Amino acid sequence: MSREPNCDPEHQPAHNHDHWRNEGVRVIKGNQLDHSTAQTPGMFRQAAINYARVGAKNIWAGTVRIDPDAKTGVHHHGPLESVIYVVTGRARLRWGEKLQYVAEAGPGDFIYVPPYVPHQEINADPEVPLECVLVRSDNEAVVVNITDIDPVEPPQEVYWVDPIHRHPPD
Repeated sequence: MSREPNCDPEHQPAHNHDHWRNEGVRVIKGNQLDHSTAQTPGMFRQAAINYARVGAKNIWAGTVRIDPDAKTGVHHHGPLESVIYVVTGRARLRWGEKLQYVAEAGPGDFIYVPPYVPHQEINADPEVPLECVLVRSDNEAVVVNITDIDPVEPPQEVYWVDPIHRHPPD
């Protein structure tokens, strides 16, 4: 389903060169990301797109890096939805009230984290850094670090199956 753009002239910005020059497309160079965003132990987040940097009203985007064989602290992102795109490395995600579930993703895979879900990112590769792109459903980073979880061992492996895709063959 496609959405029609808002064609109401009252909601369209003035069409002059100065407006689009100052309020149009922004390119954020990879070496100019902002590391003063909310952090979780074990990972290094950097913001590219947020309200403070570009005036974004509905999204936050940035990167995260986790060293080989390292894991993050347990956390959630409050009411925000998160999407993680794996660039390099092997992401192992644990989630649940006792981190009782686990799934893995590799380069080119997307991970969806619903609001308020306690989770932990793990770099399952002992040699390659885990590098990901993050997008969240609001313009500021919300990070709630959780320190009082006693994880279930071993966690239950979960393969998400939707009505279109069947479970992979064993």
